[in-house]
Amino acid sequence: MKVNVQAVNFNVDAKLLEFIQERMDKLEKYYDKVVSADVFLKVEKTSDKENKVVEAKIHVPGDEFIVKKQCRTFEEGVDLCGESLERVLLKRKEKIRTHI
Repeated sequence: MKVNVQAVNFNVDAKLLEFIQERMDKLEKYYDKVVSADVFLKVEKTSDKENKVVEAKIHVPGDEFIVKKQCRTFEEGVDLCGESLERVLLKRKEKIRTHI
């Protein structure tokens, strides 16, 4: 799956890019028609420790799903986004099955 990663006001290291790619590729187990994914990484300027924001948008034929999580690390945020997207994709798959 094609994954676009956009980081706002900082550079992403190769290890994080690889982690994001692997995590998004796992989504294809749940729904094989995923076209691509966009992942946006931001650091919010707050005194709060959970200042890393991860927003993931996946494109499937006829729709797109967006999930946004705020965590202490980008890895944790990407993982939580992945879990949420898994649930969304499973729901979509069930919905399509019932209509056939």
